Amino acid sequence: MPPASAGDPGPDPGLGPGPDPGPDPGVAPAAPPVDLVLPCRDEGPALRTLLPLVPASLSVIVVDNGSSDDTAEVAAALGARVVHEPVPGYGAAVHAGLLAATADHVAFMDGDGSLVPAQLLPLVEDVVSGRADMAVGRRRPVRGGVWPWHARLGNRLILAWLRRRIGTHVHDIVPVRVCGRQALLDLGVEDRRFGYPVELLQRMTLAGWRVVEHDVDYLPRAEGTRSKVSGSVRGTARAARDFWRVLA
Repeated sequence: MPPASAGDPGPDPGLGPGPDPGPDPGVAPAAPPVDLVLPCRDEGPALRTLLPLVPASLSVIVVDNGSSDDTAEVAAALGARVVHEPVPGYGAAVHAGLLAATADHVAFMDGDGSLVPAQLLPLVEDVVSGRADMAVGRRRPVRGGVWPWHARLGNRLILAWLRRRIGTHVHDIVPVRVCGRQALLDLGVEDRRFGYPVELLQRMTLAGWRVVEHDVDYLPRAEGTRSKVSGSVRGTARAARDFWRVLA
């Protein structure tokens, strides 16, 4: 090392690197990762439009539940992780996505284009911040005809029954929801068909979960797709059968 010049005291051997200045107050902390599970069957046309709208803070898992179209190929091409669940049923697809998730928090939403991915973010904030154990969406149709009368009626009857029996206070059968991954696994929902959301409502109510509800837009399904439940009276009747089997 060259000698210090006149007037230059040189390095002080007693000085260390100094205290850690900590995070830059001008930079927002990174949001914790959240996995978004989309249970899908024959939703290729919807995913082409839906997946580019998903906020970057959500990591998408598409569960292909026996599609006969290009659902899996579209999802993979648009950057989603694809899980194949051969056992048919909404609950089977949801549970497969839950098992595949790796983030501490997980969101669920239909993959048919009827819901707005950005509207998940307030729900995520409620759960990640600790204000709620689960945050759910309450569908608000953007125009008439989006939610067929038979599906609306079935929804209301199930919720009225749950309200009288166990005090459930939500107003929709949780089509959009966010919660902790491990907490949901521990809840032990067993139904693997359309009864899954009803059993989920029962179990989380009886477990005393803190639940908050947000209004979410309910849009027409993507062109080229068809609802397995509300698309026909027969589909609604089949779902109602699964609902009542859970409640029996």
